Amino acid sequence: MLKVRGKTFFIGLFFLAVIALPNFVFADSYNQKTTFFVDPSYDLSGREKIEGVLKHISVKAYFYLEEEWWESLSDKEKQEILNELSLLGKEFDQKIYPTVTSVYGYEWSPGIDNDRHITVFLHQMKENIGGYHRTVDEYYKVQIPSSNQREMVYLNAEYLGNSRLKSFLAHEFVHLIVFNQKVKVFKTGEEEVWLNEAYADYAPTLLGYDDQFNQDSNLYNRVREFLRAPSDSLTEWCNMAQDYGIVNLFTQYLVDHYGIEVLKDALHSKKTGIDSLNYALEKNGYEKTIQDIFTDWTIALVINDCSINPLYCYENENLKNIKITPALIFLPTTQQSEISLVYSLKDWSARWLKIIGGNKGLEVEVENNTAPKITLPYVVRKNGTELEIKEATISKGRVAKIELPEFAKENVSLILIPSVTYKTKNFTDKEASFSFSIKIKTVEENNHQEKPITEMTIEELQAKILEIQQQIAQLQAMLAELIAQNQSEISCKEITKNLYYGIMNDSQVRCLQEFLKSQGPEIYPQGLVTGNFLELTRQAVIRFQEKYREEILEPLGLEKGTGFVGPLTRKKINEMLF
Repeated sequence: MLKVRGKTFFIGLFFLAVIALPNFVFADSYNQKTTFFVDPSYDLSGREKIEGVLKHISVKAYFYLEEEWWESLSDKEKQEILNELSLLGKEFDQKIYPTVTSVYGYEWSPGIDNDRHITVFLHQMKENIGGYHRTVDEYYKVQIPSSNQREMVYLNAEYLGNSRLKSFLAHEFVHLIVFNQKVKVFKTGEEEVWLNEAYADYAPTLLGYDDQFNQDSNLYNRVREFLRAPSDSLTEWCNMAQDYGIVNLFTQYLVDHYGIEVLKDALHSKKTGIDSLNYALEKNGYEKTIQDIFTDWTIALVINDCSINPLYCYENENLKNIKITPALIFLPTTQQSEISLVYSLKDWSARWLKIIGGNKGLEVEVENNTAPKITLPYVVRKNGTELEIKEATISKGRVAKIELPEFAKENVSLILIPSVTYKTKNFTDKEASFSFSIKIKTVEENNHQEKPITEMTIEELQAKILEIQQQIAQLQAMLAELIAQNQSEISCKEITKNLYYGIMNDSQVRCLQEFLKSQGPEIYPQGLVTGNFLELTRQAVIRFQEKYREEILEPLGLEKGTGFVGPLTRKKINEMLF
């Protein structure tokens, strides 16, 4: 308040009133230019700021384009882009917004910018990035200087004209909704990253964009990513392709069997993460916890047949043929065997290990070395199509024992599916690993000592030969089938650089592992596809090099494999990939 010549002026109140005016009075206008903060880890050139120009306004959104990129286009290209923006705007207004908000609720509106439009900024991003969302934009600049102070999402401009762009827009829009529901409405704080991404990545399926299961659908691409690394942790978030793969495939299973209401009620609760899902399951009358459902899902991934058990399958037609190919553990059929193996697991991850072969009974001991608890479902496939599914729980330091005295006569395989679902909150990008050991031993069936070969009659020898031939034929057929499956999953057609021990999170290493896996258990018995070049991969490379020593080792004057994937090894692999 200011007094001048006896008059009173309410300057302070007038100033506040101006600030409080809604932004739609000063709404963004066509061709308006604005400098936006962006995430340099996603931007094609690692920029932190980009000039944007407003090129389309729909009922619900402003669509900005990177100005430099826009100006580089021809007049014809510009018109095509404007047409694409118009279509994307209509899709958002008429389908994405009403459908997604009817399930998940609303974004913060009019929000921090006091405008009921959201802002969509399309700029050039790194390859295979569809888009992203920055939570910092939901805060005032005085709190976080790099905030754009808008309800805002970012899309890759290179996808304009690609049918996947609408899926990316739906995905990123869900993040705005999750922020509002958790932070603003229920005041729980921000959602766990993995579950936030699960909500968002189910949106394309919710909208029907995944009904056509092809390379342009989000679901198709998520299946490919998941099958390359199925043992990835559901809750450890490293922002890798396989992280999106597992959250999508698990969410598909969850909604298939327990309904979209579970996601809706988990989001609209005062809990986050695992606790919110368990709350939603209980609210909807289910006795199972999310831990139980995760275990059922790990079994469904190797069975996927509703006729065996309604819980061990996907109901989504596009996922009815999805199956994990377990790592093979092959037992020789001509001698007694005893094998010891050590594996690792992270929270909310599983492994699938398939034991085949042998001509005797079987004893398997699984020891939990370091995990708080391991859940161990196992599937015994008998001759024909009959399955027997059982489950054990192994506390830390304890052993679960599986005895199949008639394994060679009655059974085709034993599949072990160990998993850990212990931690329930505060997940990071670096979760602890737990180890477990497996001891596999073949034993005489019914403790009956088979007659030594030197004491057999001619008739007994002939019967024994026939038995072995039948077992070999059966195993060869199974091996051929597995190799055919593995070959179809190789994600590239060429290895273009040298690979060696110690390389981590590398797509070319992942391709190498897929190739080695396709060569069968004699080359890569573990069959792990992780993108990490460690000892098991090095040993597999050595076996491959020694198998093709004339082409790889002898020209270099070497007798033994090195495990280094150099020019000659790459040449041979690429010939076989072609």
